[in-house]
Amino acid sequence: MPSIIFYFKVHQPQRLKHYTVFDIGEDDNYFDEERNKYYLERVVNKCYLPTLEILLELIKKTNGKFKFSLGITGILIESLTKYHPEIIKLLQVLAKTGSVEFIGENYYHSLSCLYSLNEFKNQVIKHKKLVKNLFDFEPQIFANTELIYFDGLAEIVKELGFKGMLAEGVPWILGWRSPTFLYEDPGKNIILLLRHFKLSDDISFRFSARWWEEWPLTADKFASWLEAYNGNGEVINLFMDFETFGEHQWSETGIFEFLKALPFEVLKRKDLEFSLPSEAIEKYPIRGIYSSPKPITWADTERDLTAWLGNEMQKECLEMLFSLEKEVPFSLKEIWRKLQTADHFYYMCTKWFADGDVHKYFSPYETPFDAYLNFRNVLEDFKLRIKQSNVKISIRS
Repeated sequence: MPSIIFYFKVHQPQRLKHYTVFDIGEDDNYFDEERNKYYLERVVNKCYLPTLEILLELIKKTNGKFKFSLGITGILIESLTKYHPEIIKLLQVLAKTGSVEFIGENYYHSLSCLYSLNEFKNQVIKHKKLVKNLFDFEPQIFANTELIYFDGLAEIVKELGFKGMLAEGVPWILGWRSPTFLYEDPGKNIILLLRHFKLSDDISFRFSARWWEEWPLTADKFASWLEAYNGNGEVINLFMDFETFGEHQWSETGIFEFLKALPFEVLKRKDLEFSLPSEAIEKYPIRGIYSSPKPITWADTERDLTAWLGNEMQKECLEMLFSLEKEVPFSLKEIWRKLQTADHFYYMCTKWFADGDVHKYFSPYETPFDAYLNFRNVLEDFKLRIKQSNVKISIRS
């Protein structure tokens, strides 16, 4: 009996305001509070509130048989706590049902695992504490920023107290094997649940695509695809952005009706069930080794880091930012960490065709070069602030 495992990534960045060379040394407020508040308001009304209410109702109507996991970044929780505490309260209600699992995340949705493992550990630990305090839940499963995974990270994730980790089921790594089984890293440190990218993308990307040969996608049709894995799969991992519901796929597409119907179509099939990730790693055996010495992600067709490190602009900004690690005083640490958020570098991506269209859709900038210049200006001012702050500290001491 295959287990359906839903993981919804819930994240909104702290966007930078328009920052010119004339602001350097004059303006130490980098983040666009009004724009961030506007985007949050929109996504709360279009996605978070209606979707969470639907999910809670589905848990009640199925007597807890419908289950799913949520990975909410720390910086989003901060924004929700400040502007929309009703969403936090709704999440706390969901936490008490026992049908929701909170996944460990990188607090700042950063690329710290690539530049500073010490900083990476600090951010993951901070997120674990936040989830424990807010939802009284101790995460056992970890999902890195953009599902970044490489073999060397597995041991560190284990050290941080996790039993399992989510990763992309990359076809050229799996070969003839299927993502519908549990795997482990070569060092046997952590159990890996691999995203079934085709079935996940059928919902998150193709649901409203009228050119798609399977359009319209109904709950009955999708459940029949899941049922086909009975006898040839044990875990069907459907990982996607939470904003799929209502934001990326608008209400008018019928996405909410699909969500409301799917659990019942699944559960009326005796050979299917919903499971939490932590339940699945206890229930099923490990079927093989999944190894990737180089970082893989769930982004773009390459499934690599090129969405954030594919050009010299991105590399320059990231290297410069992390080179400041030992110089950043405690008073500026929070700003430094918010500048690490992967979205800032995603906006600098210069890809073309379908992947480029996705990057453009999410970017608040006219061009990737505009994103680069804006970030560089902020970074130059931030470097000045570090110097000034360290001078003051040395004078006091």
